[in-house]
Amino acid sequence: MGHNKKAQGLKFFIAFAAPTVFIFITVVLIPFVYGVIMTFTDTNGISSSINWIGFKNYIQVIKDKAFWSSLLITIEYVLASVIFTNALSFIIAYLLTLGIKGQSFLRSAFFTPNLLGGIVLGLVWRFIFQKFFVYIGTAFHIPILEVSWLADSHKALIAMIIVSIWKTTGYLMIIYIAGFTSIPKDLLEAADIDGCNKLQKILKIQAPMMASSFVICTFLTITGSFMAYDINVSLTKGDPFGSTTLISLNIFREAFVHNNYGKGQAEAIILFIIIAFIASLQVYLGKKAEVEQ
Repeated sequence: MGHNKKAQGLKFFIAFAAPTVFIFITVVLIPFVYGVIMTFTDTNGISSSINWIGFKNYIQVIKDKAFWSSLLITIEYVLASVIFTNALSFIIAYLLTLGIKGQSFLRSAFFTPNLLGGIVLGLVWRFIFQKFFVYIGTAFHIPILEVSWLADSHKALIAMIIVSIWKTTGYLMIIYIAGFTSIPKDLLEAADIDGCNKLQKILKIQAPMMASSFVICTFLTITGSFMAYDINVSLTKGDPFGSTTLISLNIFREAFVHNNYGKGQAEAIILFIIIAFIASLQVYLGKKAEVEQ
C-alpha cells in the first residue's frame, strides 16, 4: 500500500511539477550558475579563448567610478519611484473604492499603461517631452517647458521617474484595491458609529490592515525600479552626459558594447546581491510590522 502511494505521488510529481522544475533549472538556475562562473574569467562573450582570472573582475568593478555613479543615480530613481508610485496608487485605489460613478472604467483606464511595453512607452513619452511639451511651452511662454526636459541633466531623470510612475501606478492600484475591499465592512461601520472621520479610518484601521498590500507593492517597485532598463533605453539612452544611466543600462553596455562580458556579469552579480538584500530586509520589516498589527 505504501509503495503504491509513493508510486502514485511520483506520477503526480512528474505530471505536474517536473515540467516546472525542469524549466526553472534550465532557464534560471543553470544560466545563473554559469554567469557566476563567468565572473571569474576574462571572457568577452564571443571568443572561445577563456582564461581564469579569479576576483579581478570584481576588483575592477569596485574601482569603476562609472558603475558607482550609475548605482547612485539608480538609488535616486528607486527612492523617488517607490515613494511616489505607492503613494499615488494608494490614493487612487482609495478613491476608486468609494463607490463613485464610473469607477470600473477609471480602474481600467489607470491600469492600461501597464499593458504597454516599456520601449513603446519610452518612445511615446520621448515625443511628448521633446515635441509636445516644448510646443506648448513655446506657444504659451511657459519657461519650464520651452526646452526639452530630456536635454537637461537634472530634469531628464525626473522625466524618467514620471514615466515610470505613470506606467506602474495602475498595476499597484489593483493590489491596493484588493486590500481595501478585503477589510471587513463591520469594522468601518463601527468606526463610523464611534465618530471617526475618513482620515482617522485610513490611519487607524485601513492602512494597518493593508500591511500585506504595502509589503507586496513596495517589493515590486523596489525590484522593478532597480532592474529598469527598457524605459531608460527608449526614453533617454542614458543621456545627457550619462546623467540618466541606470545600473542595468551600464551593465548592458559593459558586457555587450565594450565586450567585457566577465566584468559586466560581475556587476550584475553585485546588483543581484544588493537587490536581494534590500528586498529581503523590506519584506522582513514589512512582515514584522504586519504581525505586530
